[in-house]
Amino acid sequence: LKEYLRDVTLTPLTWQPDSCIAAFPSDDGPEHTRELTDMLEEIKKDFPGYRKYKDRPTDVNAEPLERLKEAVAGRVKDLCIYDEEMQAADVVHFMCYHKMRVRLLTHFYAFLFFEDWKHDLWSKRFVRDHLRYSDEIQCAAARVVAAVRSRARSRGNSTSGEFDSFHIRRGDFQYKNTRLEADEIYKNSRDEIPDGTTVFVATDHQGKPWFKPLADHYDLVFLRDFKQELEGVNTNFYGMIDQLVASRGRTFFGCHHSTFSGFIFRMRGYHSQKKELKGWEKGEMHHSFYYTGKNEKHVYEHYIPVHSPIYSREFPTSWRDIDQGIDELWIDPVLLEHR
Repeated sequence: LKEYLRDVTLTPLTWQPDSCIAAFPSDDGPEHTRELTDMLEEIKKDFPGYRKYKDRPTDVNAEPLERLKEAVAGRVKDLCIYDEEMQAADVVHFMCYHKMRVRLLTHFYAFLFFEDWKHDLWSKRFVRDHLRYSDEIQCAAARVVAAVRSRARSRGNSTSGEFDSFHIRRGDFQYKNTRLEADEIYKNSRDEIPDGTTVFVATDHQGKPWFKPLADHYDLVFLRDFKQELEGVNTNFYGMIDQLVASRGRTFFGCHHSTFSGFIFRMRGYHSQKKELKGWEKGEMHHSFYYTGKNEKHVYEHYIPVHSPIYSREFPTSWRDIDQGIDELWIDPVLLEHR
């Protein structure tokens, strides 16, 4: 089947995130393709570094040239353009073949650039609102969150039921610098999480004794402590439920380089925008940290554009101000009736 697809479809082999950004013109026709190539040539005259944009995000509805400058800053100097050939193709097949080093392994928002800012924000909202966990998983997580909050209230830790959370990755993780012992994790988190707080821990480590240095200071709870809320739920969903519950912590500590933690951070980014929490205008998050060291601990307190290594974390461009202009897409049917 793979060979057949490659024979009968348009299969671009040059669309590789390490070497280009996928660019989509605002309309069809060669003149719109030229607009993108002309913009890139203009940028190459004074190619920006990504640090230029630290704490200085480009407006999401800025002119295409300004948005493209930030998108390529310090990264790639080429565009893979959705051109007339691709637009005319019946099927475009993006294959994955490791021997040819062809695979789209990156965050979607780090690879895609839309000349029309409304198309860009629509794609990010589509991923947020539709590429999500199923209702069964969401509802199971909501029951656990409610139970954790009830526990926090009953223990007098929080009248509103607030709790904090960790994702602690142990297992077979290849990044040895993230494999801190529990006492080190406590030292790195104690300034942000007060002793006695109810803390939910999402983890792949099964031995409770290992967590004792944390349990000596916090009221630790794990997903396995909520069997009643999880009755009848497929155990294959537990990892996803862990993520959803951890994302609702008041303060969260995750594991650097972990994509599991990464998605928790992105969900927290979505929540911060909806609730307009401190720093939301710039995409900042002031209660989301890494426990793995001083260099990474506070990275989410600042806006920083996408830069390498991309896989190791999430970036504010995926959640910052992505509902901009959404009111223009909705028309009150009552007003429409009276036009």
